[in-house]
Amino acid sequence: MKTLKILSLKMYKILFRLLGNSFHKDYRLIMFESFLGKQYSDSPRAIYEYMSIQYPEYRLMWSVDRKHARIFRKYGIPYVSRFTPSWMIYMNKATLWVTNSRLPLWIPKPEGTTYLQTWHGTPLKRLGTDIDTVHMPGTDTERYKRNFTTEASKWDYLISPNRYSTDIFRRAFQFDKEMLETGYPRNDHLFTNNDEAARENIRKKLGLPADKKVILYAPTWRDDSYHERGKYKFDLQFDTEKMRRELSDDYIIILRLHYLIAENLDLTGYEGFLYDLSQYEDIRDLYVISDMLITDYSSVFFDYANLERPMIFYTYDIDNYRDKLRGFYFDFDQEAPGPLVKTTDALIHAVYEGESGRFNEKYNTAAFRARFCALEDGNATKRVCDEIVCHLNDKIV
Repeated sequence: MKTLKILSLKMYKILFRLLGNSFHKDYRLIMFESFLGKQYSDSPRAIYEYMSIQYPEYRLMWSVDRKHARIFRKYGIPYVSRFTPSWMIYMNKATLWVTNSRLPLWIPKPEGTTYLQTWHGTPLKRLGTDIDTVHMPGTDTERYKRNFTTEASKWDYLISPNRYSTDIFRRAFQFDKEMLETGYPRNDHLFTNNDEAARENIRKKLGLPADKKVILYAPTWRDDSYHERGKYKFDLQFDTEKMRRELSDDYIIILRLHYLIAENLDLTGYEGFLYDLSQYEDIRDLYVISDMLITDYSSVFFDYANLERPMIFYTYDIDNYRDKLRGFYFDFDQEAPGPLVKTTDALIHAVYEGESGRFNEKYNTAAFRARFCALEDGNATKRVCDEIVCHLNDKIV
């Protein structure tokens, strides 16, 4: 079976090249992809939306996992299904690829194609070659690092949200090409679409009650908790009944699980209090409508910090995660912009503490934003696109 898979990938790679070489390069075609083709979201979406208006001369196309094509059909967004013959032609003809996660290693970058990697977060947990021991299924530490740097060698541009990330990305990805230290395009939305009318419209769209405050719970995945390769497990680790009993008069909780977490949670009996919005198109709207964030080690808190709202870190397994699975780039216990809690009771207490007007002052969130969010001003997308389009125009000339 393994031999057949290797042969299949080799044949697919050959076919990819043959189909591509049969067509001329289209210097106005740009391919976009977000989270392995599963979402219309993140910085690729921000760049797509900006270019649709500011650079209408370009032809913009999305690479989409066919199981997740509904949202693209709903909005009339041009797309092609991943790994089909048409997709191989488009990927070869495109003058630019824009994605926020790694493409399959076997895909060769065609001659004349520029690859813009937006990445998808400021790193707390160690990345790439900085990971001491890899616990993910289907690989080992040496192979994981080799594959990571092989993919990163194809990138021509890499977006960084701050100087801190730039230094880490250079080393962890072994990236020596053009770094765009611009802030994340995806966070422009938090500055340009964050008024009361926007919040009300999103709530109505999602069918959420208007008389309750919103807590966004957005945990990350665990490298060593999985069903199989690429399908990770997750269970709510707090006492759901106690949370409802203590909080439901004033709050609802919306859940946003990481794109790598496989299953849907069974929320039977908690309707009206817990809402699983993991499949919602883009977390940016969930940031906008939420009054408070609960997370763990996910990079979402770096983005959410732009809103200057309370953040709580439910780190029930921090010793294992920090010391065994990944390791952190800074002293999270001391520098997190909110309390680290490990029990349901402590979590409930922290939620009520978040209502205090002195919460941000207590956890020195201003210093955190100064270090990690200084470039975020609503104009990151423009800065990226100005740089990239200038490069593309030089290619056309």
